[in-house]
Amino acid sequence: PPDDSADRDLIRQAQQTMEDLYRPLYLISTPFVWTNWETAELIKYASNAFLATKISFINQVANLAEAVGADVHTVARTMGMDGRISPKFLHPGPGYGGSCFPKDTKALAATGDQQGVDMSVVKAVISANEHQKRRTASRVIRLLTGDSHGMAPGMTVAILGVAFKAETDDVRESPAISVVRELLGAGVKVRVHDPRALAGFRSIFADSISYFDSEFDAIERSNAILILTEWNEYRNLDLPRAARLMLPSTDSADGPRPLLLDTRNVLNPADAYDAGFDYHGTGR
Repeated sequence: PPDDSADRDLIRQAQQTMEDLYRPLYLISTPFVWTNWETAELIKYASNAFLATKISFINQVANLAEAVGADVHTVARTMGMDGRISPKFLHPGPGYGGSCFPKDTKALAATGDQQGVDMSVVKAVISANEHQKRRTASRVIRLLTGDSHGMAPGMTVAILGVAFKAETDDVRESPAISVVRELLGAGVKVRVHDPRALAGFRSIFADSISYFDSEFDAIERSNAILILTEWNEYRNLDLPRAARLMLPSTDSADGPRPLLLDTRNVLNPADAYDAGFDYHGTGR
């Protein structure tokens, strides 16, 4: 609260200046909230932590859906029909990344520790997100070898998409970073393609993995495709061509097939299977 009338006058002047600056928004009834520094920071941290919680929650529901034979997309769509929940951020995948969610969840948890306040829900979200990234890598290894904790030397995985989300070159805290580290630790050879983010990824992994400007060059002679980012290019992937370029790696009733793990569910499972793949999605 301001100490005197002079402070109050300065605050009113500042508010008026900001409202004049953002008058186009003000005229269409975009709300303005005036508050102190602490509340403003907490609004930002709490908002991003809540969205991160929704992502981690639906990821765990997707993992359970795989185990019990449910369809997470039907679950999420029906949940989203409830106005108290909404469908936003109920999209399963390999975990959240980027410049905001990881940083803000950690900041909120650390602030709670500093103030002696229990932030165990946020800490659980952070832990669940790290687990989801590791689970993605171990799932690839299990599908290739039958052992999620084993090694997979000689196996090659083509990763499509390393940006933390589509339409950006940003790889900060991307799930792909953790996934690649886990795969390299298991002796897997990694080949990557991304429409925009190869330079940023190369700055992290240098020559320990291979980089390709064409998704089909990355796929060629790989044992598995791992889709980590929901680029539109991958939604329209020429699946028969991709399957012909790959090495069979898993057995099915129809014989050996190359593996395709679609963590973002961008492809139609029936189309992938008809093209010759052993297809696996997230929560399907």
